Amino acid sequence: MGNSRHLGLFLLIPAGIFVFLFFLMPVVLTGIFAFTNMSTATGIKGGAYMITESSMLSMTGEYGEDVLAERLLQKVYTIDEAGLAAALESGGDAAAIKELKTRFLGEVFDNRRDVERAIKALNARPSSTRAIKLISANFERSVVNVRFETEEELLFAISDFGISLTEIQIEAVQKVAYTGWYFTTQNFKTMISLPDTKKTMINTLFYVFTTLILFNVGFALVLSISTHYMGTGTAGFFRSIWLLPRITPPVLYVLMWKWLAWDSGFLAVILEPLGFAPRNWLLDTPANAWTFIILINGIVGASMGMLIFSSAIKAIPDSLFHASEVDGASRMQQIWHIILPQLRWPILFITSYQTLSLLTSFEYILLATNGGPGGATEVWALATYLKALSNYGGALQYGYGAALSLVLVVIGITLSLIYLKVFNFANMTSKPKIE
Repeated sequence: MGNSRHLGLFLLIPAGIFVFLFFLMPVVLTGIFAFTNMSTATGIKGGAYMITESSMLSMTGEYGEDVLAERLLQKVYTIDEAGLAAALESGGDAAAIKELKTRFLGEVFDNRRDVERAIKALNARPSSTRAIKLISANFERSVVNVRFETEEELLFAISDFGISLTEIQIEAVQKVAYTGWYFTTQNFKTMISLPDTKKTMINTLFYVFTTLILFNVGFALVLSISTHYMGTGTAGFFRSIWLLPRITPPVLYVLMWKWLAWDSGFLAVILEPLGFAPRNWLLDTPANAWTFIILINGIVGASMGMLIFSSAIKAIPDSLFHASEVDGASRMQQIWHIILPQLRWPILFITSYQTLSLLTSFEYILLATNGGPGGATEVWALATYLKALSNYGGALQYGYGAALSLVLVVIGITLSLIYLKVFNFANMTSKPKIE
């Protein structure tokens, strides 16, 4: 027995590895990334330090260092040994460079025009404007858009640029200049502050519970109970018809609905003779868009519930139905007193599973409306996808998308616990009072 037990544990190792890699790790990483500023701008590994115009906007807005930001964005022109050597190496006139060293070594100019004037004042000045500009370009000094691998390199360059920083300014420069990701709670602060967040949450709750109650559970119960009272062949054919949307590829399935709703589609063709002007019924108003979204998702979801509920009803002993008929029970009484009490487990499963599925699904909405019109049908999962993986212009916000996903995880767990309480899960799993 001991060997058998160890063999069983050994055989479970591949399954354990699979669960760890493809379930636990993504959840853990999502939780970690949710507290970072990770994006396409930062990458997913350590970054460098760069003074850019956008980082200086942060310096001004977050730290109020307007003067420092302006100085860091400046360019100066310094006549130094490095610039002279570079000018000579780039093909500059040797005599002009020698005289420039003698007369102006160590001088700093605020702009390029002053440097060019100094070069023109030389006795051995170059004969062409192009040659003058070629020499002057070597003396440009700036910390803007220069990549520094460490904080020390950045601070040394700023000091060498002639700018002295206080401790507070050093900390501010390090934060705004860092191009890598770091841990922060800013994602959640942003989420709370944005007005679209509340709208998206309301959309999500409306979408989940309307689709769940009307179709995934409600209509699925109607289908399963209706087919229970049909003949075996008729019931099987009817269930097969309702399975077609589930096995149809989503792109093709949504395309069929679009063909139905387009301004040149089926609805427009049959309604135009009745006085209705052709229009895109799918996107013309938020109410119509939601109607189609719920129908598209609901019909697919109802098919799964139909299968589960039908199987559960099939498992109910026929003797219960025969005995109720002998007692004169109507079909409604059979449904209320026999079928529904026996479906508590399946209804709990479908309700929990489909709630989590609807919370995280967005592909049908993406294909049908892409959250339109005007964001009216944008749900939380779709917003997460758009922020993290398909943002306009490629500015993907991995950290913010992970934070949105983490909220979905919390909501899903909370709703699952509520369902377990409502369905009295503890009572369903308790030992029977009579063995």
